[in-house]
Amino acid sequence: MTGKQRMLQTLRFEQPDRPPHFEVMFELEREAFGLQFPDRHAWQGCARAEKERMISTCMTIYEKIVARYQWDALAVFWPWSDPDGVRAAKATFGDDILIGSIVGGTIWSIEGMTDWEQFAIDLAEQPDVIHAEAERKTQAALAKFEELAEAGAEFIHVVNDVAFNAGPFISPTQFSEFITPHLRRQMQHIRSLGVIPFVHTDGNIMPILDDYLSLGAACFQSVDPMAGMDIAEVKRRCHGKMALMGNVQCNLLQDGPKEAIRKSARYCLEHGAPGGGYIFGTSNTIFPGMPLENYEYMLEVYREFCDDHRRSRSLSQSLF
Repeated sequence: MTGKQRMLQTLRFEQPDRPPHFEVMFELEREAFGLQFPDRHAWQGCARAEKERMISTCMTIYEKIVARYQWDALAVFWPWSDPDGVRAAKATFGDDILIGSIVGGTIWSIEGMTDWEQFAIDLAEQPDVIHAEAERKTQAALAKFEELAEAGAEFIHVVNDVAFNAGPFISPTQFSEFITPHLRRQMQHIRSLGVIPFVHTDGNIMPILDDYLSLGAACFQSVDPMAGMDIAEVKRRCHGKMALMGNVQCNLLQDGPKEAIRKSARYCLEHGAPGGGYIFGTSNTIFPGMPLENYEYMLEVYREFCDDHRRSRSLSQSLF
């Protein structure tokens, strides 16, 4: 089974041979391979030849990541939201893995906020201003989705942080008015392009989980355990409607100890994997400063789980 087949099977809520795995970003390339992605600021305004050289560097690193860590998909993160990066990844990996891209800033969100006070005033006194900006963001996002789909993206991961550990950044009622309709249009547009929509936020979205279920997203990524998101409960509510990705606790991958990493990874796999609809991964990304050995230990636990699952399935088949 190829990585792409494994991803598509689990997104259909079927049981693949093992839960698929990839990460939204991997930024420990120097520690792992002695190589380095181009600086994130180097892409803006660079000449065509230089861009092609940098994309080639990225593909070399992606090949090493996919081979060593057996990723089943790749969301091309450098160059960011770039059709040329998607084309290069499709040429590099073909149909071996599922190829996608990442688009952020598509709705009002925490990381895009520049003036919280004015935002609060407008929410109360000028809702039309909030809607107008949301519409502008949506139109820009729809155009970007079309470019990425034309380049061959098979999934698009739409990333906007809309919740803190305590809950959504605006009330659930306001969220349903100012965020949900725009995000739903974005998910629907991605599907209309024949592309699979993924959606991300950190934080506790339990008060607005029904809003997320209404979007039509194929997969929700993060399932943030630091914010109290219990994957067992989220899976219970989402299974058959929206697949899940993530939930291995990032602060444990940062700080350890290994036994806590093991416990978090096993909990995700034991509650997320049965019946498909789960992609194994961290609750965020593999970010700079995380000890590489901790990510690799997380994957050791993952392989043990997969081996246990295969042995159990073989035993069951031999008994009947």
